[in-house]
Amino acid sequence: MYKIMERRMIVPNLHEFTVLAPAVAESVKPGNFVIVRPDQYGERIPLSVAEWDREAGTVTSIFMQVGGSTARLARLKPGDTIPTFVGPLGKETVIGNFGTVLCLGGCYGIGSIYPIARALKEAGNKVYTILEARSSFLLYWEDKFAKVSDKVLVITRDGTKGQKGHVDKIPEMMQRAGIVPHLTIANGCTFQMMRISMVTKPLGWKTIVNMNPIMIDGTGMCGVCRLSVGGKTKFACVDGPDFDGHEIDWAEFLARRKSYNSEEVDPLRRSSCQSHF
Repeated sequence: MYKIMERRMIVPNLHEFTVLAPAVAESVKPGNFVIVRPDQYGERIPLSVAEWDREAGTVTSIFMQVGGSTARLARLKPGDTIPTFVGPLGKETVIGNFGTVLCLGGCYGIGSIYPIARALKEAGNKVYTILEARSSFLLYWEDKFAKVSDKVLVITRDGTKGQKGHVDKIPEMMQRAGIVPHLTIANGCTFQMMRISMVTKPLGWKTIVNMNPIMIDGTGMCGVCRLSVGGKTKFACVDGPDFDGHEIDWAEFLARRKSYNSEEVDPLRRSSCQSHF
């Protein structure tokens, strides 16, 4: 059993989740993920790693409450335990001195892009971070990013902070700042990563996205997380989760993501926000 050190809602519907897992903390790297079960009846869900403390033996993720299992995770308190916390899984993000790197994070991806931005800065890159949200009250960790970025920019769809709009505005923002990134890395919801891939492709900006599709075992045995990349079948859990966003078959991926919508949403509707399903 793995002890919960902290679980708190940092903005509406997004939770910071810290677990005591020394073996994972010892070897985790930027871009890795873990597989978690909230209890013995919960499904296995992937969570990207947002932070870790090797000395304390803790690992932190940011998750969104969207279905039955994440609802149960959201009710856990410090001192509670969970039966499954497996990792680190997936290939770590390739870190090197690329020159100028644009890191884009939205929703739970703000958390998972943080260790990547930090590692890229430590590798000698100029790091420009863009945080994207529907509104300013959904932004978090801006102070942490300020310490590992040359500049932090904000996009909100309602215009309550920073640039008004969505990621389509990024080329315009970069032009105003006089920035041409050698590499763009995006973490966040599927739509955000798809849109930034479409926006950067005609500009020739190499774009890496962190795919977090439906996963079960996280080790490549079940085949649930397959997707088409460059005309070839890949498995996000073992071949990724990082892929070239310009090579992903987004239409196929989005269609597969919809397959389990009812299974995710129905338990929440039936639960009436009670403590069990």
